[in-house]
Amino acid sequence: MNPIPHGPHLHDAHLLAWLIAGAAVSGVLFRPWRVSEAAWAALGAAAMIGASLISPADALGAIRDGTDVYLFLTGMMLLAELARREGLFEWTAALAVRCARGSAQRLFLLIYVVGIVVTVLLSNDATAVVLTPAVHAAAKRAGAPPLPYLFICAFIANAASFVLPISNPANLVVYGTALPPLGRWVAQFAAASAAAILATFALLRWLQRDKLRAPIIAHIELPPLGNGGRVAAAGIAATVALLAASSALGRPLGAPTFVAGAGAWLAILAARRAPPWAALKSVSWSVLPLVAALFILVRAVENTGALAPLAWLLRERAGAPSPLFGAAAGTAAAFGSNVINNLPMGLIAAKLLASGHASPRIAGALLIGVDLGPNLAITGSLATILWLVVLRREGVEMSGRRFLALGAVVMPLSLAAALGCYLAFGHV
Repeated sequence: MNPIPHGPHLHDAHLLAWLIAGAAVSGVLFRPWRVSEAAWAALGAAAMIGASLISPADALGAIRDGTDVYLFLTGMMLLAELARREGLFEWTAALAVRCARGSAQRLFLLIYVVGIVVTVLLSNDATAVVLTPAVHAAAKRAGAPPLPYLFICAFIANAASFVLPISNPANLVVYGTALPPLGRWVAQFAAASAAAILATFALLRWLQRDKLRAPIIAHIELPPLGNGGRVAAAGIAATVALLAASSALGRPLGAPTFVAGAGAWLAILAARRAPPWAALKSVSWSVLPLVAALFILVRAVENTGALAPLAWLLRERAGAPSPLFGAAAGTAAAFGSNVINNLPMGLIAAKLLASGHASPRIAGALLIGVDLGPNLAITGSLATILWLVVLRREGVEMSGRRFLALGAVVMPLSLAAALGCYLAFGHV
């Protein structure tokens, strides 16, 4: 971490850094004048550099710190776009409707289970990017209102995102090189994950009960799945295998995901002898500069020393943290994720854990808050931002108020259940 050589007075630097970061994150959340999320984050990063709160060299270092996350997201976005273009979503949608056999409640449960599997094995961002278009297609094929099923994609993406280390890129950010081995991770978070998943399902299902009473179409034709769709499915299966192996070996997850996604794209392009440029334009590349700018914002806030009081508090509690302090830390991280987005909140948590020498139990409580907390607000996590991007592409309008009406019930109760189970039954 580089000191600020010739910047404002320390306390002025604290205030200025938080003001710039707050303005940038507000721009990301609310998109004034319809300016893109990435542009607001980039403006905030540029302002940090212009105010001498971070040097250009240190900003480049912060960007490099996110390399694994960029590779991970790129691979997932390539796979999702390939699956969409090659008809895999339409095929899986028709299969889901046929399995539901005319029951909206059964379709809801089926999509929720699929959402768990996709989140656990491919990450919450994959659920937002890969599953959401398939669910929208399934609802249209079934003649059902799409929103109850689309909400599943957003909520399960966060609720199941700490089952495994690979289930959320924020897990890589929070723990960094201190990521626990797979066996210890499962022992630590299994009870909390089960509580979060079950509580989220029960609450979401209850809140959507009135919209799931009407029958849906039971019999539809299963469209043929071409060679391109099979290649996309194989790419997703290869990604699952590579991520599971990398996680078990404690290796970074970004490169395997990128290799699987790029490999599937190259196989299709080679078979069709088509240039990739037109297809690549459909990928939401703006997510990558958005994430890079968030890394710069957090590094600049850290450079001012504004995180020092929180790090001191964690050091004071490092010896024998009480369950009450663990619950408070997780709750603070959860609500903080909705204020500044969970990716910068995860970066802040990582800095605090590194400088505060917090116990593994506190680290786990913070992770649960960072992962599950974004179920409150529509832009609380990168996954829900990606979910919004997909909804816009599908022509579905979603307001922050509508999402908050569900999140205000679902998130606090599921968070209480998850933190309670973690602090009672999680083996660290």
